[in-house]
Amino acid sequence: MYKRSLLVKMLVWILLATVIPFICSNLISYRSTSAALEENLIELNRKTMNIGLDNLKRYLQELNQTSVSWYYDQSLISYMWLEKPGAEHTVYIDRQVDSLYYSRPEIKLVNYFSAMSGQQYVKLNPAVWGVSPQLKLPSRSQEDWGVLPSYETQRLNGSAFLIVHRKLIDYPKSTVLGLLSICFSMEEISRIGAQLLDQTHEQLFMLLGDGQMIYTSDETVDARSLGTSLRRSESGEPRGHWYGEFQGKPGVFLAVTDSYLGTPLTIVKFIPSSFINQTARQTLDRSIAIQFIAVAFVILFTFILTYSTIAPIKRLIRNMIRVEIGQFDVERFKTREDELGILELRFQTMVRNLKEMIIREYQQRIELSTAQLKMLQAQINPHFLYNTLQWIGTEALRHQIVEINDKISQLGAILRYSMDLDTETVTLQMEIDHIQDYLSLQETRFKDHLTYTIQCEPAAAQVLVPKMILQPLVENSIVHGIEDGSGQGSIWLDITLEDSLVIRIIDNGKGIDPSTIQHLKQRFEKELSPPGEQEGIGLINVLQRLRLKYREAFTWEIVSRPYEQTEIVLVISSQEGN
Repeated sequence: MYKRSLLVKMLVWILLATVIPFICSNLISYRSTSAALEENLIELNRKTMNIGLDNLKRYLQELNQTSVSWYYDQSLISYMWLEKPGAEHTVYIDRQVDSLYYSRPEIKLVNYFSAMSGQQYVKLNPAVWGVSPQLKLPSRSQEDWGVLPSYETQRLNGSAFLIVHRKLIDYPKSTVLGLLSICFSMEEISRIGAQLLDQTHEQLFMLLGDGQMIYTSDETVDARSLGTSLRRSESGEPRGHWYGEFQGKPGVFLAVTDSYLGTPLTIVKFIPSSFINQTARQTLDRSIAIQFIAVAFVILFTFILTYSTIAPIKRLIRNMIRVEIGQFDVERFKTREDELGILELRFQTMVRNLKEMIIREYQQRIELSTAQLKMLQAQINPHFLYNTLQWIGTEALRHQIVEINDKISQLGAILRYSMDLDTETVTLQMEIDHIQDYLSLQETRFKDHLTYTIQCEPAAAQVLVPKMILQPLVENSIVHGIEDGSGQGSIWLDITLEDSLVIRIIDNGKGIDPSTIQHLKQRFEKELSPPGEQEGIGLINVLQRLRLKYREAFTWEIVSRPYEQTEIVLVISSQEGN
């Protein structure tokens, strides 16, 4: 009963919906709310991180402008060119190093190597470094400056520093005057990073270049351990967001990337799943009351939908039963506009078409029987014609008129070849034999006004081709070329086989004007020739048959010079022709 009745099925499902509404509703609510909150949280954090990335780029731009400030001092540039600067020049460069050192409070060290004199100028904060800098500064060798990164980070006594290296080049010349290295503290970058996270629950990391950490919300995490966590996550690349585990806690990784002056910048944030689900649990309690009301409406709506759905289905079943017993007058009903209404309307259309199809089938059977009878009657005519031609030939021999007997034999061979409807593919030799009989009759008809030549390579004669492709072309040459021409007419049929099978039919008739050739090419491009166009239909029929058989392997061309030479060329590729 349950399997056969849609009404019973729907009532059972309604009962189940009333028994376990709370479980289903709470599960759906919790998942949908959790997913929505997670999506909103991810989108909000991504926008915040993009803003932070823009602030970081803006700060790096300020640092870059600081490193290029010496280009505005032409006196300083001229002193840098000196291989042996004097005391006053050295004092001036020292003063500019001091000026650069005090230009920003986060600058902790300025180091300049002169490429011309080889001297080093250093300005540092003794409170940070002591008497001499303890950072790893670049070497004096200019060969090492070429692989030196524009930005790098170093750590000293638990503090991180950002070092900007700038090769000073006297533009537009390519001469390197020296190397300027500026060491910045991370206070400003830490301030930018602190604005991007909730330090109670979230973790944030800023990476510079190929994995150099410039900010971390957890000092116990370095670039190597962060990279290990990223590789163990679901996505191997820090791009977009993905799910993974960090310090044993599942959660979501978010990453935004950009670059500044060719240096990659990456900000990665980790949000624990517990922090995301906390908000979802708070909203779950508020949605339970709404779900109770929603379940009540669902039950009511189900009963209404059950009735409105089952009624037209039962009516459709009754109509199907009427059609099964051969009654095509189905029950009339008001058409609905929904899917069931479309189904009933389509069923009515199907029944009407089925009725019309049955009537047409009976009519076609009657017409087919009539056509078969006519075909049987028509089969008598060729046999009668062959017997009559044979009798005429016999009488010609009896009266010793051999030429008439030969021509009658040729005409009979032409008729037998043309009326053999069971054979579709023949060898070129059979086509040539047929053309020889045809041209022999035409030569007799035109007497001294027509001559012909047939040349065919032995290998080409054995190639299989569609039947009756030569006779329409030769007939066109006679009808449209020789009959309408003047003087002596000649036809030359040449068949060769090398890389391709090439068939040439050449005559010296009145020719074809360019507009007619263009019209023939346009008609050939169509799948079927337009009805009512009779001129050139034999040529178009042959071309279309060859195209259907050989597809792209078949090409053709017509070249005509009136009363000199008109040439039709058919080309079939070798692998298709063999």
